[in-house]
Amino acid sequence: MDKNNTRTLVKRAALAMVLAALVLMEERTVPVCNIDTTSLEKCRPAVTGNNPPPPGNKCCRVLQVANLECICSFKSYLPVLATTNPSKLEALLTKCGVTTIPPACLGKIKVP
Repeated sequence: MDKNNTRTLVKRAALAMVLAALVLMEERTVPVCNIDTTSLEKCRPAVTGNNPPPPGNKCCRVLQVANLECICSFKSYLPVLATTNPSKLEALLTKCGVTTIPPACLGKIKVP
């Protein structure tokens, strides 16, 4: 194998390693409590600010399939819920048609 072939092979191997690293660095999400927790971000506008807009359909679909008792037990770890006033969270759930709101969703957040 001559020098040019070796250089080409080394360049291709380096490119393959970079591409593999980029794929591995891609943010992975883990399903928790029946949902992908990053999907809660769809609800952020509806709980942000003094006069939040009504929740969108995507937000409500997420909340309707989530195991809310489970989600709210982790709320101090979930950015969209950890910074949310419990009354805004209750209003969001009500607007999305959630009729049974677990007590864990309404209590104050205990920082671990």
